[in-house]
Amino acid sequence: MTGSLEEAIGHRFDDRALLAAALTHRSYAGDDPDADDYERLEFLGDAVLQLAITDRIFADYDEMPEGQLAKLRATVVNEDTLSALATRLGVGAHLRLGKGEEVTGGREKPSILADVMEALFGALYLDAGYRKAREVILELLGADVDARSRAPGVEDFKTRLQEALARAGGRWEYRVTDEGPDHDKVFTAEVWLEDQRLGWGTGGSKKAAEQAAARQALDAL
Repeated sequence: MTGSLEEAIGHRFDDRALLAAALTHRSYAGDDPDADDYERLEFLGDAVLQLAITDRIFADYDEMPEGQLAKLRATVVNEDTLSALATRLGVGAHLRLGKGEEVTGGREKPSILADVMEALFGALYLDAGYRKAREVILELLGADVDARSRAPGVEDFKTRLQEALARAGGRWEYRVTDEGPDHDKVFTAEVWLEDQRLGWGTGGSKKAAEQAAARQALDAL
């Protein structure tokens, strides 16, 4: 089942247990005590990802000051970028989720998808070493680095979408809902063109959710 995912990533795991763990949410591990979840691998993968992206931008943008390098890295190493990558790779279909997380749409939650991408990078590092992990990460995210290097820290998907839709014509709008207590709300935004939903996204604020929805809509367009 995971062969198509490995093909999309660009690496076949020798240690199948590492791959299985990277795809296992703690809700599934709660139902199956013998299953390892991805949280430790996520911790490791975050460090591997940070180093790989830092290696790349430090070498390729030797005239960029430290502050801009940090902003550039932050536009790539974040939930929006990683969840979008996971969606492109079809990671959601391979997740092992508990029943509760399954029925609440865990396969499409950006937070889970982003965490799993980091876990996969951690598993890749353990399976094949840093050189291979760096190669895969830059193959998957190198284009994002180059695209965002033109204006690090200023990745305004709403403005870009507005410009694209203005050229196409038609009426569009954002529809935003929220759930959860006031101190921990999760916002969900949908962007609609006439009667067609172009994209959706979630975030800890209305603005973040709208940016995530706009990004997905841009990918769709």
